[in-house]
Amino acid sequence: QVQLVESGGGLVQAGGSLRLSCAASGRTFSLYRMGWFRQAPGKEREFVAAVNWSDGSSYYADSVKGRFTISRDNAKNTVDLQMNSLKPEDTAKYYCAARRLVPIQYDYWGQGTQVTVSS
Repeated sequence: QVQLVESGGGLVQAGGSLRLSCAASGRTFSLYRMGWFRQAPGKEREFVAAVNWSDGSSYYADSVKGRFTISRDNAKNTVDLQMNSLKPEDTAKYYCAARRLVPIQYDYWGQGTQVTVSS
């Protein structure tokens, strides 16, 4: 149906930057919104950012506003997450996700990519 593959994770020092990418394939024409989520050990998965395919409207968690930027390239079916001013608390496994207009939950997920921020 839909396949998502993340890339770009790695180890970075506090204050540094990383750019994550998500490549979508399959029936991408049916997708309404792409999102990034993250999960750290011992914590629940949390929402990071999302972008609508149609108009590029974006949404961010308060914890990353002003530091992270989500963008999409409709022609390439890719979504990026530019992460600046990284903090140790940003350390987590980051997942790309996709949803249709309905149902509202995210039904498609990538394998995840690890981001580790050292102090």
